[in-house]
Amino acid sequence: MTEYALYKNDELLIIGTLNELATFKNVKRETILFYATPSYRKRTTEKGLRVIKLD
Repeated sequence: MTEYALYKNDELLIIGTLNELATFKNVKRETILFYATPSYRKRTTEKGLRVIKLD
């Protein structure tokens, strides 16, 4: 099972599956996937949310 890390402003908020992160932020699973895209990173500052896929 693939795990992801959710950061905000260099602070680790949670590590878990897409569904766990979505429940934590109260958003759809697709929204969490969008947070991991390069286009989202371009639209936000470094202080925004970041999702990183863990291997």
